[in-house]
Amino acid sequence: MAEKMLVIDDEALVLESCRKIFEAEGFEVITTTDPQEGLNLAADSSFDVILCDWKMPAFDGMNVVEEIGRRSPDSTVVMISGYPTIGRATEAMKRGAMDYIAKPFTPEEIVAVVKRAERRKVAEERKILGRFERMTTAWQFPVPRLEDRPPQTIAETIAQTVGVAKATSPWLTVFVLGILAGAYIGFGGLLSTTVTFDLAPKVGIGFTKFMAGSAFSLGLMLVVIAGAELFTGNNLMVSSVLTKDITLDTMTKRWIVVYLANLIGSIVMALIFYFSGLWKTGNGTLGLAAVGIAFNKVNLGFVEALARGIGCNWLVCLAVWMALAARQTIGKIFAIYFPIMAFVAIGFEHCIANMYFIPTGILLHQWAGVAAPAAFDPNSLSWMSYLWKNLVPVTAGNIIGGGVFVGMSYWGAYLRSSQTMNKR
Repeated sequence: MAEKMLVIDDEALVLESCRKIFEAEGFEVITTTDPQEGLNLAADSSFDVILCDWKMPAFDGMNVVEEIGRRSPDSTVVMISGYPTIGRATEAMKRGAMDYIAKPFTPEEIVAVVKRAERRKVAEERKILGRFERMTTAWQFPVPRLEDRPPQTIAETIAQTVGVAKATSPWLTVFVLGILAGAYIGFGGLLSTTVTFDLAPKVGIGFTKFMAGSAFSLGLMLVVIAGAELFTGNNLMVSSVLTKDITLDTMTKRWIVVYLANLIGSIVMALIFYFSGLWKTGNGTLGLAAVGIAFNKVNLGFVEALARGIGCNWLVCLAVWMALAARQTIGKIFAIYFPIMAFVAIGFEHCIANMYFIPTGILLHQWAGVAAPAAFDPNSLSWMSYLWKNLVPVTAGNIIGGGVFVGMSYWGAYLRSSQTMNKR
């Protein structure tokens, strides 16, 4: 398809010369002596090249070039002048012309100028496109991988990356994140009690436990997604010890630091709840419910508490495990929600959650005088009973549930064989 050219000049001789020259070069040439008609043609039709006179009656070619740039921005514009100056040429280029030529000109000269102008136009368009591409590349967000990680990859990640990172993080960082984790689990416990303290008479015990578990899942969501160090989740570090990426001594020291930090964060949340007066909600019914939870927990038998601790952290560590499989936040939320909802609804015991639940009950019972449930001895809730009747067996159960049933099991399923092969 032939290229189209528009020539705007008040001299008929120039128009005729340009017609002959460029038709011989394969152009379809349209000419006009009227600048206004030329502008209208530029707006209505698509021209590859527009030649425009520098000076015309009642019109300044500079203004015509600028207007052409608005009406036909894709056209290559070349100025024709009988009185060229460097200043005017520079001004023409600023307004959109690609080149200029002085009158009189030979056919070879004007053809050479038009071809050079077209090359400049192409180069300028490429430059603009390249700049745009660089700009959009700089601003675009990377597209995340959507496929979830398979179990073997999770096992390798926990043992070789996550566990090692936890073992080598600065002590102060671990301690601060441990305090946050205790507080986050406390948030989950507080929410769980708040939304269910008066629910059972209306919807039954089963659905009330389901709602308690649903609300409590907030705690681990905050830990995993916001970022914190939770003792029960760190029980998965057992797999790092088994792969010899960290030592047993290092893991034990980290566990102790995180455990104590979790206790501090949980006690802080218990104090916040106590001093906020929120336990007075429902004429003190919320406080009664919180005290009742604490009494129930310290009156469990040792074996009961141990078994409930095993079941709890089996599910909690599976929640952490599945959250690591998910690459997007919404996937992590669902991965956390179902196992955590399940352990609370079932009635299993979590040592860090109990660092909030039981101290809260002690504070309300001993400081605020909230009565014990009729079924329990009022003296059975104390710091000593909390330590020996709940904290010790539940913690031991949590370590078994998370360290053995998840960490050690998946190490045996996915990592032990590769270690054996490496030794060979």
